[in-house]
Parts: sequence; C-alpha cells; structure tokens
Amino acid sequence: MNEIQARTDVLICGAGPAGLSLSIELARRKVAFLLIDKAAGPFQGSRGKGIQPRTHEIFEDLGVLDRIMAAGGLPPTLRTYREDDSFDEATREPIAANPAEPYPFPLVVAQFRTEAVLRERLAELGHHPRYEHELVDFGQSSSAITATINGPDGIINVSAAYLVGADGGSSAVRHALDIGFPGEALGVRAVVADVRLDGLGRDAWHRWPNGIGVCPLPGTDLFQIQGMLKPDTEVDPSPAGLTALLTAASGRTGITVTSVSWASVYSMSARVADRYRVGRVLLAGDAAHVHPPTGGQGLNTSIQDAYNLGWKLTAVLAGAPDRLLDTYEQERRPIAAEMITMAIRLLLAPAAGVPQRGREVHQLDLAYRDSTLSLNPPESLNAAGSVTGGRRPGDRAPDAPLLGAAGQPTRLFTLLRGPHWTLLGYQVHPDITARTGLHIHTVGPDGDLIDNNNHLQQTYGLTPGDQVLIRPDGYLAALLPAAHADLLPAYLNEVGLTPDREAARQPQPAP
Repeated sequence: MNEIQARTDVLICGAGPAGLSLSIELARRKVAFLLIDKAAGPFQGSRGKGIQPRTHEIFEDLGVLDRIMAAGGLPPTLRTYREDDSFDEATREPIAANPAEPYPFPLVVAQFRTEAVLRERLAELGHHPRYEHELVDFGQSSSAITATINGPDGIINVSAAYLVGADGGSSAVRHALDIGFPGEALGVRAVVADVRLDGLGRDAWHRWPNGIGVCPLPGTDLFQIQGMLKPDTEVDPSPAGLTALLTAASGRTGITVTSVSWASVYSMSARVADRYRVGRVLLAGDAAHVHPPTGGQGLNTSIQDAYNLGWKLTAVLAGAPDRLLDTYEQERRPIAAEMITMAIRLLLAPAAGVPQRGREVHQLDLAYRDSTLSLNPPESLNAAGSVTGGRRPGDRAPDAPLLGAAGQPTRLFTLLRGPHWTLLGYQVHPDITARTGLHIHTVGPDGDLIDNNNHLQQTYGLTPGDQVLIRPDGYLAALLPAAHADLLPAYLNEVGLTPDREAARQPQPAP
C-alpha cells in the first residue's frame, strides 16, 4: 500500500457504509482523499442487512448493484409462531417493477458483504481503506484541516481541505467538536448476532411471540438472531448462551447454535446531531444519526448521506461557492429525523404482530423540496402547490425508458449514471453553453433521445419547451417551462457549473 500523503483534499474517518460510499463518490470524481479507520480490519458483522429500493438506484449509479444483488437475496417468507408452535406465514411477494421505479423491492444482504462489495469497487478505482489508523487530534483554520493520525508505524500529520466524520454512533469527530447529539434512550435492550446453527430451515424468517427472530442471511451459511430483550434478561453471546436464548424463545430443544461470528447486546436509542457541519468538518452516517433497527433505515440513510455529500464536496473543491456545503445539513438532517420517527413508530407497533412496512420504508418518496437547491419559479405552481404531473424540484427523478436517435433502447437512469448533472430539453434544444460536468440531451423527433412510449412525458408532466435539470444524486433541481429557461445559467453558475472558456469562444449558430 502506498505511503500516506501529507496533503489531501478530504480526510474521511470511518470505513463503514458511509465512509466507503463517500470514498467511491470522490474517487470517481478524481478527488484526492484519505480513508482511515481505527479498527484492525473490516467489520465482520451484519448490524444492518436491509437494502432499500432507493439505495438500489444509488448502487446502480456507483456500479455495484449487480454485485450487491448477487451477494444477497429477497426477504424470505416471514413465519410467525404462536405459543403452541403453530404459525402463520406471510410470503413477501416481489413488487412489480414499473418504468419509473425499476427496483421497487428491498433486499437482505449481510452488512459485511455489502461493505466487501463497496471495498472491491473502491479498489477498482485505485483506493483502499487504511485500517489501524486512528484520528487522535485535529484542528481547523479558515483554509485547512490539520490532523494527527496514529498508525502502525507511528504518528502521521496530514493536512486536508475537509474532514468527514463517518466514525459511528460514538464518533470521536463529533465529540471533539462538542456537537450535541439529542434524542432518547428508548428503554429497549436488544440482541443481534450472526451465527451458524442447526435445527431451523433457511426457507423462512422465523419469529417467536417474545420478539426474538432468526433470519437466514442470503449468500452465506449464516443466520442472524435479532430481537428485543426483557429488562431482566441477560444474554451470554457464546454458542451455548445463544442456544439457550433460542430454546427459551421457541420452546424447542432442537435448535443449536454451533458458532458465533459476531454478536452484540445493546440498548436502543434514537438521536440526531445538532449540526452536520462545523466549518471544514462534516458528519455522515451513524456519527450524525442513530436509529432503532426497525424498518431497516440506518444503513440506507448513511449511504444516502454520502451520496448527497460527495458531489457537493467535489464542486466546492473545484470552485463552487462554499455555501453549497450548507445544503448538505439542510437536506439530510430532516431526512434522518423523519426516518427515526418512523423507526420508533414501527418499534412501538403492537408486539403481538409484525409491524406493517409499506412503501414508506423504501425511501423512494424522500425529497428535498424545501432545499435552497430546488429551483421552483412561483408561476409554475398551481393552487395545490405542485407542478403539472405532480413532480417538483427536490423530488427523486424517476426512471423512464427511451430510445436513442439510432434506435437503440436506453433508460433515463443509464443517461444519469456517473458524476455529472443532466439537462433534458423536451422538444427543445437547451440554449446553454457547454459546461464541464453537465450532459445536455434533447428529447423529441429531432433530438438525440426519443420518448417513444411517452413515459418520460407522462411521468414528469412535460409540455413542449420544458427543461428538466437533474442533480448528480438523482434529484430534480429544476422543472422549467420555456418562459423560465433564462433562470438556468445563474443557477448552474451557483452550483459550480460555469461555462467552458473554449466552448464560449466558439461562434454560436444563428437562431
């Protein structure tokens, strides 16, 4: 592994899902960074195993979705036992995909497998986490971060433009900044363990009346034991201790835990950091928010933090106004609070049954409508407060099937894949000077794209002359009718997409 450089653009502390995702985002944008973690090596457990549909879309963009799909599987049939050991089964029928939502179903993937796929992708881009490297001190000025790192070969001093604390719920970065972490201890103790066991089939997710469940982890020979504990219950996380826990939960003597690869007994809490940014230091993932496990939101929210932050750091490093980074907290902190509220509600659902989890856990409807990055001319709003078609700036950009002008099928998500912004002109050629980082397409009979089945037009509610600007993280920045197209140049300048000087010198075609 190469020697650590004394100067970098971004220092990332914590090589979990948030840190790895942010590293991939920066690596594919050619930003210099250093990813460190004080642990001796990669995490080997499955604290978070649910991958929600919105995260599938992110993984497609990052180039890892097929590998994630291969590493896990669909949630198994839920088998809920009664006291007499009879049971009900709820088969989780796969939700049908549609043109706007190609991945409407959640996956079960062991966290250590998700992280392994992300590390593999990061290696393809030429980077690796630095384990056994602990951030022991840092300071900041108006122009830089200075950090002291304790590594296997001693102390290393690093200067960076920004520091991102993605170092978990007990974040040393957050503590050093004295950022409040308000919330509540939920008064619930729980156990989670990845084990090998005999006596249960892998055809179902087993759940007993006392709340203890056992889920097979697809793609492995492991099961995950997970559940809430009574206040006076002590759990020995050894094979014998977890066997005793399952015997008591199931009333059976034939379930035997043969080995334990990882286990944790913990108290649930729900907290959101008071601030996500202090100067040149930002928080992401569990360092910024911790969730109860119900609803499978924590890992997904952390990955989406990184997806939001990566392109903004890159833009500011390239010269965009510093205030662009303020939109990270503005957009992501309310999302974390919303997801935590939902997780608590699911946790407190009637214990006699399994909490109902519908579309709300899929994260496809999360939006940044109130963000200062959402360009929404007042004239485009009707009395109900929405644009034609129901889409508004700040919403997730739906997918749509299209044809290229040469007749080959493609998808909007295929065009969005990569670190760039995308501007679509619907039956109009956008009058925008070429800008690095902006891909411009025209949809229509004379354009490079054809909306042959009108999916794009219907999903976005478009009329001829409309323009759609989509952010690098797949959210709508603007939906502009022709009368407001003049708002685009100033907006693009504000987010760092300035005109290419060479392109600006070229003579423009006559109208």
